[in-house]
Amino acid sequence: MANIVALVGRPNVGKSTLFNRLTQTRMAIVDSTSGVTRDRHYGKSDWNGLEFSVIDTGGYILGSEDSFEEEIRKQVEIAIEEASVILFLVDVVEGVTPMDEDVADLLRRSGKKVMVVANKTDNHARLAGINEFYRFGLGEIYGVSSINGTGTGELLDDLVDALEKIPLEDVEDIPKFAVIGRPNVGKSSLINALTGQERNIVTPVPGTTRDSIYTRYKSFGFDFFLVDTAGLRKKGKVHENIEFYSVMRSIRAIENSDVCLVLIDAHEGLEGQDVNIISLATRNNKGVVILINKWDLIEKGNKTTLEFEEKIKNKIAPFTDVPIIFTSVLKKQRIIKALETALEVYNNRTKKIPTSKLNEVLLPVIENNPPPAVKDKYIRIKYVTQLPTHSPSFAFFCNLPQYVREPYMRFLENQIRKNWDFTGVPIRIFFRKK
Repeated sequence: MANIVALVGRPNVGKSTLFNRLTQTRMAIVDSTSGVTRDRHYGKSDWNGLEFSVIDTGGYILGSEDSFEEEIRKQVEIAIEEASVILFLVDVVEGVTPMDEDVADLLRRSGKKVMVVANKTDNHARLAGINEFYRFGLGEIYGVSSINGTGTGELLDDLVDALEKIPLEDVEDIPKFAVIGRPNVGKSSLINALTGQERNIVTPVPGTTRDSIYTRYKSFGFDFFLVDTAGLRKKGKVHENIEFYSVMRSIRAIENSDVCLVLIDAHEGLEGQDVNIISLATRNNKGVVILINKWDLIEKGNKTTLEFEEKIKNKIAPFTDVPIIFTSVLKKQRIIKALETALEVYNNRTKKIPTSKLNEVLLPVIENNPPPAVKDKYIRIKYVTQLPTHSPSFAFFCNLPQYVREPYMRFLENQIRKNWDFTGVPIRIFFRKK
């Protein structure tokens, strides 16, 4: 199971600021329903060598005080159900509010590990103010400042102690393919089409699947596990916060897999949440194959496929070296092709290039296109090698690694892709002191 840390609390206590500090990045899913804007953030963080996913349960804008509280409550309930550890954020300047009391009440009854974080503790005068939060009865209070980072080190030390040191899943060492995507794009239907049985429950209600399940697939010469975010969700929750559930499930499936099959609905095209899901897979260094489902229902001209591909690649740039396959799960069109491609991507992800070959091919290219000088300092790259990691990573040894900029890293990545097939796989590049 993935370690998920959820940030909960009423709006304006600094959840997003703390999220940005923990993840060093900012990703959001924006989804509008009946005049309400909701913003989801999720990302990766690590501390003392332990990686974990971070979810910001977002805020709620507009609406009466009642619906305001109801929305917060729903999000906290989801976080309680899904997260390994909950960071309950409160505002030391405003003190305890009725809405804080509501959230604290839910958390007390949850039985989950909760850490109370009193944000905006920017100075010694405010430090004394954190004591009133002990009345929640939720244990230690951590006084932090999300803006300047004060107190976050101690919080993270205790947080990673509280997280499970997750052992690797006890499943055979064969490829693991995750089927991910927004609700109702055909994820469970794809599993059923492949396995030829109702292994996962399929209904027209979006978001009926629940926990990650491994399904062994042995047929047509293939042997791998399919990881579906599958199982039946409690009916009462099907209509609530579907997108948020979807993100939680996707994170689990992504982290348990080698390659992600990202299903996109051909009618709806690539939307914001799809881009975020693909981005999360690449930040986890997983292989990616994009499947455009329900393609049989689209009216096609001469260039429909090419134009669709072009639109997708523009949205997922800069990582555009991704296979895109147009399928119909219901008619079983090109689903075997999808599996063959996933296997190719898996092999690309585990590919090792001999050091001698890397240097023979890349050093002349670097000599002809050296990194731009910075502040009259000239960067000289002497040597390159592939690192012994689970996904393709390359170390370039040079005299001034700190001066190499992002565009040049992209240039080197493109050169690697030009000479070796790493389609569907993110590549990491590091510069190290010679």
